[in-house]
Amino acid sequence: MRLAELSERSGVSAAMIKYYLRQGMLARGRKVGATTADYDESHLRRLRLVRALIEVGRLPVATAKEVIGYVDDDSLDRTIRLGAALWALPHGPDPDDGDESVAAARSEVDRLLGMLGWSTARELGELSPDHRALIVAVATLNRLGYPWDAELMAPYAQLMHQAAVRDLDFVETHPSEAEKVEVAVAATVLFDPILRALHRLAQQEESARRYGL
Repeated sequence: MRLAELSERSGVSAAMIKYYLRQGMLARGRKVGATTADYDESHLRRLRLVRALIEVGRLPVATAKEVIGYVDDDSLDRTIRLGAALWALPHGPDPDDGDESVAAARSEVDRLLGMLGWSTARELGELSPDHRALIVAVATLNRLGYPWDAELMAPYAQLMHQAAVRDLDFVETHPSEAEKVEVAVAATVLFDPILRALHRLAQQEESARRYGL
């Protein structure tokens, strides 16, 4: 397809497509003339990913470019590519090591990972921004007087593991390695609001069941 068709099908303006090409976020098309190029479904898929990162995930272009760079780095294996891409996504503040609530939260998170047998999460530890984010969230609950220990968190973690299994089952339905990594990154950006919304809807339903409207 030509640039105009790619623009129409993707919903991205031709000027923005040219910008993404210059930034290296989109591969060059196959040259068919001095000033024209041909694009295929992989370009369309990539543009949809870029749009998801920037418009839905609200990532700055520089961050989206960093994520795309990891997606495209086929010198890395899939786990490393995916992990690096996900770690490049925005995360909250780091734990304050001078806070007593943080120390207690860190202990419970470490205990939780041991209970679950999540060896990779334990090995990576606070190198992972998600590990750090969990500590911050638990520490905040501790300060508010709602302590969450490993036993309270474990059932939620087990449910999230089931969600992760479904996530990766979905990723495996895509044929190429590039598609698998792209859809995994897109799913991280897009599934979080879906899961959050489903959780809140479920809370509404359970509240109405227990207490009435």
